[in-house]
Amino acid sequence: MALKATICKATLELSDLDRQVYLTQSAVIAQHPSETNERLMNRLLAFALNMPEDENNGPLEFAKDMWDADEPALWQKDLTGRLLHWIEVGQPDDKRLLRASARVTRVSVYHYGSSTWWEGIANKLSRAQNLRVWQVPQEQSLALAGLAERTMDLQITVQDGAVYVSNSKHSVEVTPVKLFGL
Repeated sequence: MALKATICKATLELSDLDRQVYLTQSAVIAQHPSETNERLMNRLLAFALNMPEDENNGPLEFAKDMWDADEPALWQKDLTGRLLHWIEVGQPDDKRLLRASARVTRVSVYHYGSSTWWEGIANKLSRAQNLRVWQVPQEQSLALAGLAERTMDLQITVQDGAVYVSNSKHSVEVTPVKLFGL
């Protein structure tokens, strides 16, 4: 018998002072049986950091990357269905990133863990001008995982590149480090 996904619900109150985006967003997230809380919360972080201020260019959505190899963790499609933004979480390979960068306007990667993954593929991606790679420091990523629950009410404040994520009990500061891109 196959294991089923765990359905998590999150309400995000986002105050992104860097981009001037202020909104409340509900999200339903399917957590694959093999997905850790750390990866789940990094997907949620990527969602918050890339949420558009309005949906005139289409909404940002959770995709099915753990179920379908042809999809990223998140994507934004315009109202015609054309892919605008492809967002990966984790350690995608260079061929996957090059294919994505040829298909869409913007590609982002939110990597957590050691930087050895990036060091191994950085030189292969130098021609991908629409690629942005961020690293969430390991200790911050693990602290973020501690906020994971099946139902979450999170306040997320972004200021000067630092992200403050809190619930009613705990608060975590995350400062993603840009490894590549403008």
